[in-house]
Amino acid sequence: MKGQEASRGNRVHIGIFGRRNAGKSSLVNALTNQEAALVSEVAGTTTDPVYQAMELHGAGPVVFIDTAGFDDTGALGGLRVERTRTAAARADIALVLFGEEDMAEDAEAFAWAKSLEDAGAVVLPVISKADLHGDGGAALAAAVGQRLARQPLVVSAATGEGIDALRAAIADAMPKGEARLLAGLAEPGDTVMLVMPQDAEAPKGRLILPQVQTIRELLDTECAALCCTPASMERALAALKAPPALIVTDSQVFAEVHAMTPKGSRLTSFSVLFAAYKGDLDYFRASADEVDSLPGNARVLIAEACTHNAIDGDIGREKIPALLRKRLGNGISVEVVSGADFPKDLSGYDLVVHCGACMFNRRYVLSRVAAARRAGVPMTNYGVLIAKLRGISDKLVWPGAEGEQES
Repeated sequence: MKGQEASRGNRVHIGIFGRRNAGKSSLVNALTNQEAALVSEVAGTTTDPVYQAMELHGAGPVVFIDTAGFDDTGALGGLRVERTRTAAARADIALVLFGEEDMAEDAEAFAWAKSLEDAGAVVLPVISKADLHGDGGAALAAAVGQRLARQPLVVSAATGEGIDALRAAIADAMPKGEARLLAGLAEPGDTVMLVMPQDAEAPKGRLILPQVQTIRELLDTECAALCCTPASMERALAALKAPPALIVTDSQVFAEVHAMTPKGSRLTSFSVLFAAYKGDLDYFRASADEVDSLPGNARVLIAEACTHNAIDGDIGREKIPALLRKRLGNGISVEVVSGADFPKDLSGYDLVVHCGACMFNRRYVLSRVAAARRAGVPMTNYGVLIAKLRGISDKLVWPGAEGEQES
């Protein structure tokens, strides 16, 4: 499960939103040509959001999110709608289904389409179950199109009508260009050293996702990747004829690795790379600079993307709180949340510190950044904050920034 969750973080997320029995699950099955979602005539069959990673022809690797109806009612229904809202924060592309002949009954669909678009998702309006409309959905499509100022796609999961056109629309809505972890930091022919502590939280026999993704990108860039631990770093450096162009390390050993970094080599961390790749690096850096102005009774929220059994020396539960208390005093309070748990109201916090978010897609991380901005709360990430608290921010090279750090 953990590996499957990790792979989702780099896939485009396609959410399906609509009323109960609007045909969301049937549409997922039609688009993927498989029984990926449970289909029933009983309203409310889909309760929690269902995430299905797969390859979509013409679009590539994606994750479909089949959600509960946003018109669900009752106490349990309200909880289901909240789960759907959480899933909406992950959607890069949103298919919003319209199916009611009475346009007033679809007022929620229009509201959801607007809120999704306002949040940054690409919204594709869809007239579902075209085979059940006497005119094939033409009148409803015209009404929806007039109100949205763009024409919806008309589909039928039962007959296959419009499915190919919807696949093509999804492919056209996919993000253009491929984001790079090491953009501007590594060029073909560079030697890059990766310093990777292997602790008890690392999966046995495997590397963690940020390490794997960085190595793969270096290979794709035709760089020479040299991997070592902090204990073997000096021997690895001695084996090279020239210093590496770049050193990427775990942020927990910043100080140790910085002390061994040769003159002329640039230094950064996996968490810093992911701060730019998954989040808002400028906001994270500006927020880290605000730490010294926090009150002595500051309330700090630490958010982790994954859930794991914490061990002694856990970075989020022990190391970062210890660094903050050393800087601000023992009067601060620290709260840790993980996975999808994230407070709706951030106004009671003085600082949010997020992990590298390798398990999340960028859209979801940016939704949390937006929530922090709305609440006027600074938000940073592990690597950016540790560099600030260790006093080596000016010694690092930052993704997207020109020039090199001081030697």
